[in-house]
Amino acid sequence: MAETPTADAPIRTRKRAEFHPLAVSAVRRLTEDSIEVAFEVPEELHGHYDYLPGQYLALRREFEGRELRRSYSICAVPTPGEVRVAIKRDLGGEFSTWANDSLKPGDVLEVMSPQGTFTTDLGTGKHFAAIVAGSGITPVMSLAQSALAADENSRFSLVYSNRTAQDVMFLEELADLKDRYPDRFALFHVLTREHRNSDLLSGRVDEERLETFLQHLVRPADVDEWFICGPFALVQLVRDTLEEAGVERPRVHFELFTTDRPDRPAGSHGRSAPVDDGAGVHTITFTLDGRTASVTTPVHGRESILNAALRLRPDVPFACAGGVCGTCRAKLVTGTVDMDENYALEPEELERGYILTCQSHPTSDAVTVSYDA
Repeated sequence: MAETPTADAPIRTRKRAEFHPLAVSAVRRLTEDSIEVAFEVPEELHGHYDYLPGQYLALRREFEGRELRRSYSICAVPTPGEVRVAIKRDLGGEFSTWANDSLKPGDVLEVMSPQGTFTTDLGTGKHFAAIVAGSGITPVMSLAQSALAADENSRFSLVYSNRTAQDVMFLEELADLKDRYPDRFALFHVLTREHRNSDLLSGRVDEERLETFLQHLVRPADVDEWFICGPFALVQLVRDTLEEAGVERPRVHFELFTTDRPDRPAGSHGRSAPVDDGAGVHTITFTLDGRTASVTTPVHGRESILNAALRLRPDVPFACAGGVCGTCRAKLVTGTVDMDENYALEPEELERGYILTCQSHPTSDAVTVSYDA
């Protein structure tokens, strides 16, 4: 088993988030409600789109004068000159609906350089395990293929939950992976609305079924590192269950694109926050790409640092604005803040003073943050 990282272990490097226009080279239908999209990366941008298995891209497009950004996981092994993501239609999702219905080769989108820490060292002969649902398979496709190809002693176990067989993304690719590595790739399809031959693999992944999985299919004592990706409730259930089973926190990686919790703040960006004469203000100073600027925000407005910074610098990095992706991370240099939610930063990052600016509100008269740190 790998050693547990200490508090002094280095934080995984995060590449500076930048958008570039990329042309769509291919669109492939995966299921009725999902597609795989390939972007062509010109040679002069290859270095900007180098990525690690498990990372994601943010896509940006204007809809009727409004800018929308959505994050989608990279679903293929690193290949120079190309990057692929999968987009599943969300109920009411404006971006995903447009992409599934209208996106075609030749279209050009603004694509952010790869981000995310849902990754690890894959070339070490470890046993990796993943429990995912729906489009949560997307980053795991890249992780599993890369891990199995990197080391002949590596193993990968995957529990993949979907409503029906028709909803399974990358069905053929998973079958091919099983054929290629029959002794090193264990695959368990779970269907929640369709009966399988095994009762264990039929039905919702609740606490009882998950504990049975861990007793008979993928035993925690045999796994070096875990990857969890899916709805908030599933991710939280698996994390809690693994913790109760004695799995150390650094060995469990999780990915969320949304908290699925309407009672939680979503983060503010792009709204105005006028300062009334005589009203109390916070002063926010931020550094980005070596340039420092300051902006004031009304105390009563409880404006996020991200929103305030965007009024001066539209290029301030962000993707989800919901405390999930970590793209808006910055280091708190001086002052104090209140951070509503955090699903992206590791405890080691918090100890070193990093915050999510989309979720952080000043609580001191002056606050200084650095996006360059």
